[in-house]
Amino acid sequence: MTYDSLRHFADSWGLVYLFAIFIGVAVFLLRPGARQRARDAAMIPLRDHAEEGRDK
Repeated sequence: MTYDSLRHFADSWGLVYLFAIFIGVAVFLLRPGARQRARDAAMIPLRDHAEEGRDK
């Protein structure tokens, strides 16, 4: 493959690939039940900090 053909491939199909990943992540985050898991993940740093304060 030459540089020009590789660049043409990346320009066209690379964009489609990245758009498909974007849509997949959006669907994954907007599925039912994702809100509670996202809240739990967001609280991890605060929960760890609170546990350290209790131990002292």
